[in-house]
Amino acid sequence: MVFFYGVMKMTKDSVLSILLTAGECVSGESMSRELGISRAAVNAAVQTLRQEGYVISSSTRTGYTLASSPDKLRDGEMAARLGGRAEKVVCLDSVGSTNDYLKLLAKDGAPEGTVVAANTQTAGRGRMGRSFLSPENEGVYLSILLRPDCAPESVPQLTAWVAVAMRRALESSCGVSPGIKWVNDLVLGGRKLGGILTEMAAEGESGHIEYIVAGIGINVGQTAFPEELSAMATSLYLETGKHFSRCALACAMIRELDALTAAFPLEKAAYLEDYRAACVTLGREVTFPAGGQTRSARAEGIDEDFGLSVRFADGHAETLRSGEVSVRGLYGYV
Repeated sequence: MVFFYGVMKMTKDSVLSILLTAGECVSGESMSRELGISRAAVNAAVQTLRQEGYVISSSTRTGYTLASSPDKLRDGEMAARLGGRAEKVVCLDSVGSTNDYLKLLAKDGAPEGTVVAANTQTAGRGRMGRSFLSPENEGVYLSILLRPDCAPESVPQLTAWVAVAMRRALESSCGVSPGIKWVNDLVLGGRKLGGILTEMAAEGESGHIEYIVAGIGINVGQTAFPEELSAMATSLYLETGKHFSRCALACAMIRELDALTAAFPLEKAAYLEDYRAACVTLGREVTFPAGGQTRSARAEGIDEDFGLSVRFADGHAETLRSGEVSVRGLYGYV
């Protein structure tokens, strides 16, 4: 039964990919030949896709035409947009956490560039162990596996690189230019649009990085948030009044993450320039925990290693390498 389900899912996604790529009428006979399956199997796949919300017209003389699609992340949608790259993308309807799922794949030897994307997370996580609200079909939740040849101290830098890459993806696919709150939040309209959680596994003796999983969550179609989040969270729809394709955004994110993988660490200057230009933390008062107390300072700059340079009221300056800061004027903080 499990085998049959797997075969049926592959057939559905293959048929969907052909229909999406063609953008016009495709005969059942041609799909049958291309996929090496029977005409009856093609028709069964079409019927199942219709039940899942895909509007597919058919004619006995010309074949099938895809008229419209539900806004879901799935293998066939990815294959139509990413081609062969989609072979390393796993799409799930629901998962506890894309990061946790991908870490299991990483331990089994999954190659660099493997991506796990989901339509919802039941146990999505952010930094400091916070939960990340991941309602079904309203956001993009994905994680990518990286295997960089770098020291563990470089991981905070890599998180900043990912923030730049996600900003670029949003610019190219949605026409919005979010700011970046140091070190890893995407900000639009003074509220959180998305976040990044980077997790690392290293060898015990040498400290050499085995792999890094970078997880990203971006709010896309939410029309409202729970009361406790309404002052700090936002979505693309709330900020623009427009509906964006989650699949198109996910593919843009994957392309930018692939570009980052190819660029790291040699193109640091370009990512650093973009990060500094987009960082909304600079010039603001920030508070952060240190030594068992909360300290306040003014954020003055981003250094060469993506650290946050701050200056205290007494003139003393420090550079923060990691941790959490609250920024006056963002997320309802006054």
